[in-house]
Amino acid sequence: MKYHLYLLFLFISSIVSAQSKPLKLFPASDQLIRYIGRFEMTNPDAPRVWTAGAYMEVRFKGKQCEVLVNDEVMYGKSHNYLEVVVNDKKPYRIKTTGKTNIITIPDSLLNDGANTLLICKDTETHIGYIEFAGIRCAQLLPIKHQSKHKIEYYGDSITSGAGMDLSEIPCDKGEWYDQHNAYMTYGARTARNLDADWQLTSVAGIGLVHSCCDMKVVMPQVYDKLYLRNDSLNWDFKRYRPDVVTICLGQNDGVQDSTLFCSAYVKFIDTLRSKYPDADIVCLTSPMADEKLTPVLKRYLTAITTFENSKGDGKVSKYFFSRRYSNGCGTHPDLAEDELIADELTAYIKRLKGW
Repeated sequence: MKYHLYLLFLFISSIVSAQSKPLKLFPASDQLIRYIGRFEMTNPDAPRVWTAGAYMEVRFKGKQCEVLVNDEVMYGKSHNYLEVVVNDKKPYRIKTTGKTNIITIPDSLLNDGANTLLICKDTETHIGYIEFAGIRCAQLLPIKHQSKHKIEYYGDSITSGAGMDLSEIPCDKGEWYDQHNAYMTYGARTARNLDADWQLTSVAGIGLVHSCCDMKVVMPQVYDKLYLRNDSLNWDFKRYRPDVVTICLGQNDGVQDSTLFCSAYVKFIDTLRSKYPDADIVCLTSPMADEKLTPVLKRYLTAITTFENSKGDGKVSKYFFSRRYSNGCGTHPDLAEDELIADELTAYIKRLKGW
């Protein structure tokens, strides 16, 4: 009996010892960690990003994992939301609580062997940056699967995922960013449907020639920035070479003079073409545009794409969404509608690229 009790004691001790084994800290600069989005890498041990939809991916071993994340805490009170995806299971959304944060991954979601983890910035540029400061786990592993394609989405609050997630806090309650969810946007969903990486180059309120809400910049002024508020941090376009680029602008512009809007749009397309000589560029109507704006955008985009094609650029095309999507906060699309928008765009890009 004493011998059996002794064996039981050893067994329990081994379990406790294994569970309490200190985790190894891997710096954010570890080559096995993958970053997608406009990350500022001046300090490779603290990659910083402002834009919505930027994400990190990592593969690791064991049933314990902690990710260290710093938050700017914009205005001294704003906190970013993050989407966490473990082993491709149902994603869940969390909110940072301070300038330094330890994100503990529930062991119920983890395997003893290899695990995958994706953490995406759900809130957009106006809510400030986040920094990844390292990961604690037993061992990092090489990422086995990397997406076959790359897509970049230029746009405004619709593309950023503002006002869409009412699952916890209803519209007009809490803070204005409580309903942001970039991971579930039409762009991110479309990319995942097509086995593609995504990059959301978007910011709420921005337009092509006119931005709303007292913004002093328009997209052509900040499209090449890390922080899309007209600062001095320039983006290196060689770091992300998309196969497809979509442009979803015009909602904040409203109905504009046709010559002004179309000329600026053509110039913007030509600017993007200089950065991405081989990409397909798709001009989209605004999925939340009303019955007044939608026909105007259709006319303008038809003229713009026809002009680009006549110049010899056959890789510029247009797609008109089938209807208005406006069930979210402030007439933005909601979660369910973003899925429908993604289904439309997925089908179009599949036909366009043969993916």
